[in-house]
Amino acid sequence: MRGLSESIIEAQDLVKIYKKSKVPAIDGLTLRIKRGGIFTLLGRNGAGKTTFLRIATTQLLPTSGTMKVFGLDVVKDPKRIRRRIAITPQEGRPLFTLNARDHIALSLMMRGATREEANAKTEPLLKTLDLENVGKVHSEELSGGLRQRILIAMTIVCDVELMFLDEPTIGLDPVGRRKVWDELIRLKNEEGRTIVLTTHYMDEAESLSDDLAIIDRGHVLAKGNPREVKERNVGPKTRVDVSQGFTLEELSSYGRTIKAGNLLRVFTSDEVASEISREALRRKVPISISPVTLDDVFVELVGSGIEQAEESEPVEEPKEREEPQRGMVMK
Repeated sequence: MRGLSESIIEAQDLVKIYKKSKVPAIDGLTLRIKRGGIFTLLGRNGAGKTTFLRIATTQLLPTSGTMKVFGLDVVKDPKRIRRRIAITPQEGRPLFTLNARDHIALSLMMRGATREEANAKTEPLLKTLDLENVGKVHSEELSGGLRQRILIAMTIVCDVELMFLDEPTIGLDPVGRRKVWDELIRLKNEEGRTIVLTTHYMDEAESLSDDLAIIDRGHVLAKGNPREVKERNVGPKTRVDVSQGFTLEELSSYGRTIKAGNLLRVFTSDEVASEISREALRRKVPISISPVTLDDVFVELVGSGIEQAEESEPVEEPKEREEPQRGMVMK
């Protein structure tokens, strides 16, 4: 196996400007993604995540700059790249007249598997993603969360080196999300896959990511593993939330203090957090002490929470090249 330090995706000075927009969706972005592991693009709607994935999967041409996947140029070698990747697109939809078994088997047969080979791989995955009981139900009769699981299954069943999942767990309940997480971790650890995903969920990014990048307005604001990103961009490891009994001026003497809704939030060390706790106990004031999170980093870098979404990135573009059918694996 090739070394994990080798880059599987390399973007250099990448720019994408949609024809109907004057604002770049991607603006001079340079990013390298290592082979092996799970890499997460974290950002609000409109940050440039989906545009990055669509260029990497050869669905869009960049306006300028370069991107290479497996060392192959996305502009010059799209067919060679497509044979080695699979994608769950954010805007994908399953075919309503097919059931879950048909979708998963079809994604394999499109890549050359026989019906028997496809069926043999389909059954275990139906069980893994808890689709066994609805395997023969037409997708038009299924909930949005179950349809989303079908699309994810169509991607992860393929024996490809590199998988892209764009907001894969939107619409899934907590149990469904955990099943997808477990399978992605298994594919990484047992099969050595490289997985690139985008998400709005901070807990998902923190739980899954070997490395991540926070992007906003087409720029990379921070990159590294979750621990590194938190330490570099917030510094203190502990936060203290206070709802009453202290003023902003008082808390500022303990560390950097911000307003977070109805709370006052202090970023500080464990030792100073203990001092605040003793003073709060003396004043009989409730407080909450917890580790700094990726959400704190995001607010620090972007200036607002990830839930404060901007306008979504365009998903329709005058055709620049033939695109794969929506919701299907790439061939």
